[in-house]
Amino acid sequence: MLRIAILDDYQGVARRLADWASLPAGADVVVFPDHVADEAAVAARLADFDVVVAMRERTPFPRTLLDRLPRLRLLVTTGMRNASIDLRAAADRGVLVCGTGGLPSPTAELTWALILALVRHVPREDRATRDGRWQETLGTTLSGKTLGVLGLGQLGSRVARVGRAFEMEVLAWSQNLTAERAAAVGATLAGSCDELLARADVVTIHLVLSDRTRGLLGVRELALLRPTAYLVNTSRGPIVDERALIAVLRAGAIAGAGLDVFDEEPLPRDHPLRQLPNTVITPHLGYVTEETYRNFYAQALEDIRAFLAGAPVRVLNP
Repeated sequence: MLRIAILDDYQGVARRLADWASLPAGADVVVFPDHVADEAAVAARLADFDVVVAMRERTPFPRTLLDRLPRLRLLVTTGMRNASIDLRAAADRGVLVCGTGGLPSPTAELTWALILALVRHVPREDRATRDGRWQETLGTTLSGKTLGVLGLGQLGSRVARVGRAFEMEVLAWSQNLTAERAAAVGATLAGSCDELLARADVVTIHLVLSDRTRGLLGVRELALLRPTAYLVNTSRGPIVDERALIAVLRAGAIAGAGLDVFDEEPLPRDHPLRQLPNTVITPHLGYVTEETYRNFYAQALEDIRAFLAGAPVRVLNP
């Protein structure tokens, strides 16, 4: 019997968003709505499965885990990039890894939700209004301010264009960005990351996590931000030194931060970011929309069917 595990279905939607009944007769599809972090527990849970569908980086698959999954033949990740899967180890174990397409707009939209929530103090004013209080804060106007975009790929470009619609000056920087590419989306190339940080009223991160971006914003870089500046991260938590950011926020050295991503996810209950009043935090919601999930699960099902037919698609470790 073919056994398929679908992991970390937090919202309980996987079964209704794809036609799993179209798999060959006898295929057993098991959906796990809860997250298991301990590697031994993950190995015990998945030991009897031939196929695993992973939702983004929620469950890592390092070599040590893959070596404990003797039946695994196909690992499907939603999205076409997943830094938490050891692709070489999977290949060594004879495990094919396939991906799915994604949608660029949801994360860009959430970026602006966080920016607007920060500069207009939406969470605080919502709580105050419900508690019977009225107008406790002064918001910040975006028009005429400077938006700093770190990374001008699909997501960063979308965010930059919206910044222009808000009548903001848009600065952009990444290691390989050119002035021509920046100008194409209405942005100006900053001379350096430091220049962008020092000039921007809102800094938003849209870089891929890699060896050269891990810890890109540390103690020195965060100190370049002005006390009135906001930092938004919907990319990956480790791009920012989390301890340094917490210290800056506690000291009031910047106005606030909007964070959708963290070093450890789910965010621990006792994490200090939960207690800081100058933050807006969301549980890695950037890609979490009905449309994205329909695309993820439909293509994950396509990956499985193509694999069973001997003609795999969207292979990440050929």
